[in-house]
Amino acid sequence: MEHVVTRGQPRALAAVRSMVLGPAPHAVLFVGPASSGKTTLAMDLAAGLLCLDPDPGARPCRTCRGCHQVASGNHPDLHRLAPDGPGGQVRIGKATDPEPGTVRHLIGELALLSVEGGARVALVEQAHRLNEDAQNALLKMLEEPPQGVTIVLCADDEDCLLPTVRSRCARVRLGPVAGREIERWLGDLGAADAPQAARLARLSGGFPGLALAYARSHDAARLRGEISRGLLDMLAAGPQTRLATIRSLMGAAAALDTALDAGRREGEAPAPGVAATPRRRGTRAAAGAPEADDAPTPGRASASDRRSAAVTLIAIWASVARDVAVAGLGGSGQLGDPELIEEFRSAAHGLLATALPAFLTRLAEAGAQLDENVNPELALDVLALAWPRPTGAAIAPGSASPVASRPRQ
Repeated sequence: MEHVVTRGQPRALAAVRSMVLGPAPHAVLFVGPASSGKTTLAMDLAAGLLCLDPDPGARPCRTCRGCHQVASGNHPDLHRLAPDGPGGQVRIGKATDPEPGTVRHLIGELALLSVEGGARVALVEQAHRLNEDAQNALLKMLEEPPQGVTIVLCADDEDCLLPTVRSRCARVRLGPVAGREIERWLGDLGAADAPQAARLARLSGGFPGLALAYARSHDAARLRGEISRGLLDMLAAGPQTRLATIRSLMGAAAALDTALDAGRREGEAPAPGVAATPRRRGTRAAAGAPEADDAPTPGRASASDRRSAAVTLIAIWASVARDVAVAGLGGSGQLGDPELIEEFRSAAHGLLATALPAFLTRLAEAGAQLDENVNPELALDVLALAWPRPTGAAIAPGSASPVASRPRQ
């Protein structure tokens, strides 16, 4: 596995350097949007704490045995925990003889002595997926941590964590990274050439993990473009076509989720106690991800996967709406996907100036509703019917779905 190090987060990196120099806190909470680099930063911290270089200022050196073990995922004193199984929860585990990959199993491992005789690090990925019972089980260890243990929680939303959990952690926030920094990072990794890196930096919206997942996937960028074009085609479509199209696009979003998941896993060594991310139900592997019109039927997927697909679709929808608004004002430098500039300019004709800002507000409200377990199909149907229509656009109510009728590129 290549050394993927954190870039573009100066304050967070400074906090981690201070922790490596010591003394390290017993618990750390990295907070930031998905794909902002929380897990990468946590692995940087783990490498620094488990590095064998005698000079603390040189850690992590990336060359010693400890650093190589962290990078390959087999350091005996690095314990990782991630969501697993139906619903994508970080499970609490059985009260007696808890299974690996659960909170109680992690607690049992940390009760043992260090294998290498130095520091120990426990990394809980997507800690916002810990239910209340699992958090309470972890809380006791946060209150009375074993000697030499640093527990690192990575969470997209800290409000999902109990106040008692948050209060016992040193908090480090991460945000979006500048596009130029992401471009350089992708180039340094050899993940993309300069033109592709520039496009993926924009598509990612400032989140390096997402840009890298796009770069590693054979199908993600294509699926993203297909969804964007489908949304643009819906502008002039009638209600029946819009409702049929949005279901097709939800299937394409599920396929995109699968492709991005595969991109995130590529190059990662399996870590002890971390199960491989399960393939999304109702979708194919990224290497054979479906086209939009033969995408999996959303109803066959699990509730969590359907919700995830809806969240992905809404995020792309918001990006498309913003790009149409920017193009309508004559801008191009700030487009999320400059490859579609002509389509955005064409779509902007006939739209009222207030239509897109109002719709962006509706998208944000729908995203919040999905967090409260609103039916994803219903939420998307409402949005499809509310998607602004250019004034004077001719509609053929019984026309075929634009996604189905569009020639493949």
